[in-house]
Amino acid sequence: MQELTVQSGSKKLPAKFTPFVFAFYMSAIMAFLMSLIIVAANSGIADHYLAQVIHAYSIAMPSAFFCVLLVRPLVMQLVKHTVKN
Repeated sequence: MQELTVQSGSKKLPAKFTPFVFAFYMSAIMAFLMSLIIVAANSGIADHYLAQVIHAYSIAMPSAFFCVLLVRPLVMQLVKHTVKN
């Protein structure tokens, strides 16, 4: 197993982790935005709105992370077939 090393003062991950970092950031942002919207649509913006959003997010984020990992290859192929290179 390769050890993560810091090269020339950089704390960046190696490029091979790009799909996982992309999935993490994409799922974190989208799950949070969708939690805000869905809780507001279902319950309204009431006294416990943020607590409900955090609860929904705690379920949505891990689910979204694995979903993004699963569908990323398909989406990359769809983009490849849709966009001129």
